[in-house]
Amino acid sequence: MFFSVLHMAIINIKGVKIVSELYPVRLIPVFKDYLWGGTKLKTVFNKKSELNILAESWELSANKDGQSIIANGKYQGYGLKEYIDIVGKEIVGTKGLALDDFPILIKFIDAKKNLSVQVHPDDEYATCHDGANAKTEMWYILDCNVGAYLYYGFKKDITKQEYQDAIRSNTITDVLNKVPVHKGDVFFIPAGTVHAIGAGILICEIQQNSNTTYRVYDYDRRDKDGNKRELHIREALESSNLKKSTYSNSVLDGDDIILTQCDYFTVRRLKVQNRVQLRIDKTSFHSLIITDGSGELYMGGEILKLNKGDSIFIPAQNNEYTVSGPCEIILSFLSSISKSRNVVNFLEGLDHVRTFTISAYFTLFKILTFHAKRIQDRPVLLISLNP
Repeated sequence: MFFSVLHMAIINIKGVKIVSELYPVRLIPVFKDYLWGGTKLKTVFNKKSELNILAESWELSANKDGQSIIANGKYQGYGLKEYIDIVGKEIVGTKGLALDDFPILIKFIDAKKNLSVQVHPDDEYATCHDGANAKTEMWYILDCNVGAYLYYGFKKDITKQEYQDAIRSNTITDVLNKVPVHKGDVFFIPAGTVHAIGAGILICEIQQNSNTTYRVYDYDRRDKDGNKRELHIREALESSNLKKSTYSNSVLDGDDIILTQCDYFTVRRLKVQNRVQLRIDKTSFHSLIITDGSGELYMGGEILKLNKGDSIFIPAQNNEYTVSGPCEIILSFLSSISKSRNVVNFLEGLDHVRTFTISAYFTLFKILTFHAKRIQDRPVLLISLNP
């Protein structure tokens, strides 16, 4: 009786949308010519741009400051956000349905020169002060010059006054951890961590979908118009984590390893020698960034050529696909973001359900709660809405 009522509730909920066009999408990046950038995105990843400097290429982006463009299929020429709006938000995955914006942004970064010392706000601060998303991020070091380094958090606990004094005296780098980097290193940078990428480093960055940055120190540089770039001292003082930072940048070798797993995203590195079969489900899209080599992607009768530097977006769905090599892939997808994820996970286990709207989840939650209360002599079904 319980599951009959549940099934009827599911199939009669209005607004449920079935998504049919779920082919792998090749993306064209957005380029940024910040003054610290170089030309390695052109020479290493064959990026095409009329810009002389390519500091960043936004490989997976639906951000208001620049969208990736669909390069193949029916939606060729559309921005990623427009594509999602047309096809349906379900292609982002059930773990992202509760979010207003596309949840992550993936970049290549070519730091020919030092980036500014900076910090990104956490969720609470960004919401209260900017109306923007926070920015937790991770870096995968693709290559670097001999002796390259970056700054990561404070060497020891510091007071706000000590922090402010270091900023005013231009000695902020003296109180930060100076960390040597090597090809293959991974760094996880929680929001609130003061940091800076040093010169001579090529990075793949996976982050929350945010372009909010508070500059603390910029080496007294001037932009192309001769002006010093703006600093954001008040915001940085309010949003920085002043505790001693610890870090781990070592990565175990292997053909399939998890580089990072946090509340916002999970990142795997795949070294494909011949071919590997991968499974995707309705919880999240897959993003594939080809960081080395070449190959092919096979899915649903479609074959997509893969080259170094390519970015592929696969919509959320219950399916399998195969990648041939030799190539190295950074595979990213959503972690458990939704506060109602336990309800979501329960629904995802029902084979006859394709996609759900958020209203469907909470309608079902009410049904489940009602029937759980009626069960007296059986274990009660508990559903947590806590993150």
